[in-house]
Formats: sequence, structure tokens, C-alpha cells
Amino acid sequence: MSTPNGFPQHSRVCVTRTMEGGAVQDLQAKKAGKAVKKDSAGDAAILGEGPLSAGTPVSETLKLLPEEPKANMKIKSMTPRPPRKPRLERAASLDEKSWRRWRRFRTSQESLTDPNDTSSSNGSLQEASPSPPNRSRESPCHPCCQQNSLQSSPDASEASPVGKSRGGTSELGKRACDISSAFGGFLRGKAFAGGKPRLSQIMPARPLPPMDLNVASHSLRTANRIDSDCLDYQHYSQHKFGRVSSSLSDTRLHGNGLLYDNCSTDSMKSTFSLLTPIRAKDVRSRSYLEGSLLASGALLGAEELSRYFPDRNVGIFVATWNMQGQKELPVNLDDFLLPTDPDYAQDMYVIGVQEGCPDRREWEIRLQETLGPHYVLLYSAAHGVLYMSVFIRRDLIWFCSEVEYATVTTRIVSQIKTKGALGICFTFFGTSFLFITSHFTSGDSKVNERKLDYNKTIQALTLPKNVPDTNPYRSSSSDVTTRFDEVFWFGDFNFRLNKDRETVDSILNQNPDTDVSKLLVYDQLTSEMSRGSIFKGFQEADINFRPSYKFDIGKDSYDTTSKQRTPSYTDRVVFRSRYKDDIQAVKYSSCPVIKTSDHRPVFALFRVKVRPGRDNIPLAAGQFDRELYLIGIKRRITRELQKRREQKDQKSSSICSIS
Repeated sequence: MSTPNGFPQHSRVCVTRTMEGGAVQDLQAKKAGKAVKKDSAGDAAILGEGPLSAGTPVSETLKLLPEEPKANMKIKSMTPRPPRKPRLERAASLDEKSWRRWRRFRTSQESLTDPNDTSSSNGSLQEASPSPPNRSRESPCHPCCQQNSLQSSPDASEASPVGKSRGGTSELGKRACDISSAFGGFLRGKAFAGGKPRLSQIMPARPLPPMDLNVASHSLRTANRIDSDCLDYQHYSQHKFGRVSSSLSDTRLHGNGLLYDNCSTDSMKSTFSLLTPIRAKDVRSRSYLEGSLLASGALLGAEELSRYFPDRNVGIFVATWNMQGQKELPVNLDDFLLPTDPDYAQDMYVIGVQEGCPDRREWEIRLQETLGPHYVLLYSAAHGVLYMSVFIRRDLIWFCSEVEYATVTTRIVSQIKTKGALGICFTFFGTSFLFITSHFTSGDSKVNERKLDYNKTIQALTLPKNVPDTNPYRSSSSDVTTRFDEVFWFGDFNFRLNKDRETVDSILNQNPDTDVSKLLVYDQLTSEMSRGSIFKGFQEADINFRPSYKFDIGKDSYDTTSKQRTPSYTDRVVFRSRYKDDIQAVKYSSCPVIKTSDHRPVFALFRVKVRPGRDNIPLAAGQFDRELYLIGIKRRITRELQKRREQKDQKSSSICSIS
């Protein structure tokens, strides 16, 4: 809205201040010697004392338009120090910075070469602060600039052009707004000793570039750029978790990292998570063939395997423990299942028990409680007092086939099945696994009986049943271990040291730490495996721990009874693979903290290579022991609350002593 004279009704004079002696002082208009003259067209022109050159500083030539064209009106002017470069309020992308540098160069060239710019003060203003292009020709001074000018100084207000004049008044007003905005940023960055600092609202320093309707335009891609934390979650997950997802839907979605068709940035961010985004057209697609290894969308195919395991290696924890039939379970199983040496927990946990506790369900609940909500019980089986439990990360249960098991009894006379073998098998992606836990015949001299137990086990275990063999051409009907890609055999094999107790004790006392190489020279199992009479094709990691048998219950001393049994490595973990170097042993040790049995638990950590599979196998379809999961998690929470309550009671209680 404007007055009859052509001036805006709410226009004001932009005033800037200078800082002397720690205080802002306004220079009076009388000292400046400036006057405002009104021409016939109703426009206002700023007159100086003399002609201005192109090299005149901005601080000496800045004149601002009056609020109303009144005769003999005094105008304030000032001579500020050159302002430092204003601090940008909005982070600019690389594209915007390059555009600004180019525009600044073009503006400086135009100001030097334009023959129509005859105003004396035009050159100095162009030298001070060139501005980016405006969105409309009718308003050279952008509203953002006007608002920023208002917030910069208490006396500054909007400066709007009043029309064209021969001296370039319209251009002068536009550049005055920019300089006022810059000077306002300068004032915000200074601390005044004599007055309170004036804070302004954060506003854009310059107007945004014009937006084009074309999706492929440069400005639209720059303005709608996705946030940096959502731009490429591949690198984020790789840095945070060490695994990268690279499915087809992921690469299509983030091919250029800028736009997602017609979706807005907010809707894009709402669908981001650690899970790979799935395009609707990929869900609609039914092109992959059942049984194909490389087809897009296959559940067990290469694409899904690479998304969960980029290096195609899975971590497996295998443990064996002879519990001696004790009812009492250890208070804490953390040192057993979650050793401190590896930084991360494993993907699978397979625990075999010989002479297990009477309450098998309680044992499984304790395992679930220790592993926590990240793991579920995929399968468990028992053969007399032989127990085996297979826990797996809950994210991986969809990639397992049906789980099958079989048992073998090696001592038929006994009413209680204490000696024998229990095997569990399944296929994970395209790799078949077989886990066997055994309890062989005991006795120092019964090596042949133990070899018979082994031979009977490999012949009598009828596995697999329904799940197809991944490589039937390399299988043998007389040996169950040849029908699987990866085989882990663990248990109480009862092989002893062929040496008397005194000699073994002297060696252990000489090497109290981990040097047990002298003991392994007398190990029966090592000798038989080197001859090829047992565990053909199997390997064992290097042993660097003390013998796991036989201890006094609750103590670290070996058998002190009248029998004086020789300490031996009865509890072992061996493995074999169809393919060379598929299994890498990471750690092989015992757990001396658990002392509720005369055996110490023995465990091993492995890295196993996994291959893609086919979807035409019987799938477990996410099956797990849900009841056990709920009980274990509930007990975990209950014990944690009880522990905190006890700690709180200890802090609140006080003990008084009388001396």
C-alpha cells in the first residue's frame, strides 16, 4: 500500500551504528552535511558533498532513503568500520557455494562493464556485497533480506524501492538492504561493553535460489537433498555394525542419493531403518524361479545372504560340558556362554551336555536367560541324559530349514542311556550343518571301545531325513559326516593321558599358565587321530588350556580322592568340512570359573563360510520355542530387578560398631 506521493506507507530509514570505546554511538545527521531533494517525479535521490569514485569505501558512501520526502529534513549517516564476513545462518551445500562464487564474479563484471550504471555510489555498493538473483523483477529487495534487516539493528527497518531515477536509486535501495543485513550479522557477532548485546532471530542470509518444476533440475535436487544421516545408510551400517546391505531395491532407491520419485523427504525418512527398504514393484514381482540361487527376491539366495553376511561368514559357538548329573546349576553362565575375549557375541550357540541335570527344562531356561532376547531356541533334543540345544539369533530363524535329529545308543545293557550320541542337522541358507554330541566309553585303557563307539555312531545316525543333501555326489552311505557341508563333533570322548599322575602333576606345576605341549604328547585322542583310526577328516584347534578332568567339586585342585585319577583332556571339540578352509577356529578354551562338576566346560568359537541356497527345501519358517523365550526373558527381568533392590537396600542400611 502506497501514499499519493508514490512512497510506501510503512517505509522507514535503515540506520546503522558504529562502535567507539565499547559503546554504539549514533552520528548526527547535521555533521554529515547531507540533504534530500525532491524531484518532480516524486522520487528521492541521495545527494553527497561531491562526486564519488568507484573506489570509494562503502562506509563513506552509504546513504539510505528517507521515510517521507519532507523538505529540509535531516538524515542520519555514519561511518562504520568495514564489517567482517557475515556468518551464514544456513549450511550451504557444495552446489550452492559454487553457484554463489560464480554469481559474485558475474555481478562484479556487470558492475564494471554496464554503461547504464552512472550513479556515483553504485560502484562502491556493488563492491561491497553482491546478492544472488531475485525471484521477481518487481521486488528487487527480497522479503527475507528485509526481515533480516529488521532483526539486525533496533533502528533498521524495511527499505523498499520508490521507483526508477537517473542515479540508480532502485538499485541502490536493493544493495542497501543487503549491506544492512550483512552489517546486522556483524553487530550480532560483537560484544558491547557499554550495553546489552542485541540478539536477532536466525534468518537466511540470502534468498534461496529459484525452484524449477523439472525434477532433473539442479536447484530442485539441491533443495530436496536427503539428510546426511539418511543419504546412504549403507556406509552408516558398515561403520556402526560392520555389515552392509546391498540388495537390488537398495541400489535402485539410492542410485543417485537425491530423490525418490514423487515421495517427499519426510515420507522418505519415515521409511528408513536398519532394514533394507523394499520397493513396491519388487514385492509385486514374481519372476524368480523356485530353487534358483541367483534369482532376485529368493529367500535363501545370494542377494539375501549378502545383505546379512557380506563376507559370507557366520560365527558359531560350540560347547560341551559333563555336568555329572548335579542338580545344582551355576549361579551365572556369562563366563561360559559369553567370554570376554571376543568383542561380539556369535550368531549361533550350540551346547551339548553329558550326564545332564535332572531338570532339562530348567537348564534350557537358564541358557535362554543368559543369552537374552536377541536369541531364540531353534531346536533342542535329548537322548537319556545327553542334551543338545541350538540357539540362533532371532533375525536368522527365517533362513533355516526344518531341523532333524537322530540318536545312537552305544551301551545297550544299561537301563539309563548315559553313553551314546545325539545328532541335530539343518540347512542354513545353502550350507548344511551337522552337530553331534557324544559320550564314549570311560576307562584309561579302553581306547578300542571308544573307537567302536565312534564307528557305530557314524554308521547308525540316519541323517538327513527330509532335508535334501546339498552335495550328494560327495556323500557316503556308511558315514553320516560325509553327507553335510560342515560337521562339529563335541562331547566327553573320555580319551586320557597315557602317563602316571605324578608325571602329569609335575608338568602342570612347571607350566602353570598355558604351555601344555608336553602333556599333549601323551594324549590318546591326538595319537589316534594322527593314525587315522578315529575322526577321519576331522581337525582340532590348538589346545592352550589345562586338562578339563578330573577336579574336586567346587575347587581348582585335581582329584584328591583315593583313586587319584590322572588329569586328562576328555572334553573335546573337533570339526570337518567338505570344502577346504571353510571353517576357521577363532578360540578354543575351557571355563575354569564353573566348578559345580568334576569336569570343566570346554568351548570353541568358529567362523564358518556360508553359501547361498535354494527355496525348494523344507523351511522352518521362523519356528522356535516361544514359551521358553518368554519364560527366560521374564526371569531375566525379575533377577535384574531383584539385584537392583538388593543394591538399594545395601546403600540405605547402616552398620554401627562399638569400640
